[in-house]
Amino acid sequence: FMFHTVIIDGKTPSDMLQTITRSKYPAVTEEEERISLPLQTVSGAIFDAILVHMMMTIEPNSWQQLRTEMCNSLNLKKNDRTLAILETTYVDMDIIFLQEVAASFVEAARNSQILSSQYYIIPAPKESRSNQNSVILLKKQGFDLGEMNDVTNELVFDNPEMVAEGDIVAITTNDFLLASFHGDTNGMATIPVVTAVKRLLDNKYPDKKLLFGLDANTYEHAKPGKTQDVLEFAKVYVKLGLTSCWGDTPNPTNHTTYNARTFLQPQLNKASKRSEILKKGDVNPKDFILFNKGVYKLVRTTKDNTGKKRFIENWVFPTLDFPSDHGILSTQIVKI
Repeated sequence: FMFHTVIIDGKTPSDMLQTITRSKYPAVTEEEERISLPLQTVSGAIFDAILVHMMMTIEPNSWQQLRTEMCNSLNLKKNDRTLAILETTYVDMDIIFLQEVAASFVEAARNSQILSSQYYIIPAPKESRSNQNSVILLKKQGFDLGEMNDVTNELVFDNPEMVAEGDIVAITTNDFLLASFHGDTNGMATIPVVTAVKRLLDNKYPDKKLLFGLDANTYEHAKPGKTQDVLEFAKVYVKLGLTSCWGDTPNPTNHTTYNARTFLQPQLNKASKRSEILKKGDVNPKDFILFNKGVYKLVRTTKDNTGKKRFIENWVFPTLDFPSDHGILSTQIVKI
């Protein structure tokens, strides 16, 4: 299967593996980076063998049906459910920032009669190898296609290796510089990227106003030097002359993720019991919309983990109805 079965675009599973680099994951040793491709292959085989053995021992007659239901909702039909939420609940938004978007979703959005008729759909200029791309949707009624320019390649990062292709898309249009970004798991690329975007705004587009939607991957309880503290991030964007949908000082307990890995998923070091979700799960204030301070005033921000503009606190998601592991933020601002 790994080396002979063609899955998509003529590629086998082994073709889709990527080297795990020390630049992105500092805990990896040089030797582990060097052998990361065969190591992933062996580890995947071991994990699958253990998983199948466990399921055949515990629930031999029902586990495949349960797996099928979960795969349909969280994988095979994820695009359909995401499109349905955008086409109904959020079709009145002027700008939509998306992150970790698969190429198949971009194609599906362009084939959606509702979305394609009402929005310009702008993905990152180069597709991510991991198939996780940032995308911007712009309401056609409010923006001029002729004024639109992709400026992603004009961004200059102090450490380019921290940012992979597809992680960020930046465009200028009308009066704005717009950007959508997906940070690394630990959030250590977030401050350098926000700094680079603000530098581009100041140096090349000082007449534009910034609107920046991002999965910052910031943490309530960060590990110094390893994960990005949310309040430290806030200090940086305020120093840059920006504010956020959560104000200058976000509440660290205002979580936009609430999920945990089970022991039936990869990365067992992240697995937790139900009683350990708050301690070991991903329960953090990770998502932001940034904009120029003193130019716009925040009217309101809401969270959503149901797809119905409603947020249920202490509710694990994704669910069979809500396909994302990050909540949706909806922000309204007005010019001062």
